[in-house]
Amino acid sequence: MAGITAFLKNAWNKEPVIVASCGIGLLGVALPLISPLTKYSTMLNKVVPYNYPVPIRDDGNMPDVPAHPSEPKGNNLEWLKNF
Repeated sequence: MAGITAFLKNAWNKEPVIVASCGIGLLGVALPLISPLTKYSTMLNKVVPYNYPVPIRDDGNMPDVPAHPSEPKGNNLEWLKNF
């Protein structure tokens, strides 16, 4: 740990602009991985369908297809309401 500290002090004394730009670059790479916005946008992208669903007439033989578009079937979005 002392070697890393000495290296950073030496690098900062010689080239502060390069050290600062490297620090900002590392922060830019690491920040999206720990951001809560990334978590919730990933959760929303999983729930929203990629293709818009086409209405299908129910003939009674399709238990997994809702009879009406507003019928609550599918993934639960309660976590979004409680957010």
